[in-house]
Amino acid sequence: MVDVNVVLAANRAAIDDLVAAVERSETSWTTPRAPGKWSPSQIVEHVARTLEESANEVSGAPSKLPTLPMFLRPILRAMLFNRVLKTNAFPRARTSKSLNPASGSATPAEARIRLEAALAKFDQACHARGASGQNVASTVFGSVSVNDYARFQELHTRHHCKQMPDPTWGPPASAVAVMTA
Repeated sequence: MVDVNVVLAANRAAIDDLVAAVERSETSWTTPRAPGKWSPSQIVEHVARTLEESANEVSGAPSKLPTLPMFLRPILRAMLFNRVLKTNAFPRARTSKSLNPASGSATPAEARIRLEAALAKFDQACHARGASGQNVASTVFGSVSVNDYARFQELHTRHHCKQMPDPTWGPPASAVAVMTA
């Protein structure tokens, strides 16, 4: 079994990658990449909320994550959770309302602080749960190991890193159309 510190170090690396993407996206910080998509600010807020609510779930505190009926949890664990861990990739999906941000931090610097605080809370909860030897009682997936739960969060963060704008690509086609009109 992998040490929880190794998995949490991978989470730290994913957050570091997201922070690097945040710093590169300053010029488009509050601009969604396409109609109906999130801005970099909203992406960061979503990741921070997810880490905070996941920390609550890991520690056994009330969480804003959805609570699914017990009979659905093994199905979702097999169809989503285990699939993500096996393929190292998230499928396209919608998030729950509580994790869907209307806005986010005003600046990339504030976003970095927000992410660091959320990650610290998640790390602390995972260390405590790991030390107890107990699984996480997920309200979505049922009973899962701390390591698998933390790995799932790492892959979630990496999924959103890919959604951050890359300034070397230039403006999105919709912005070019507006600029030339």
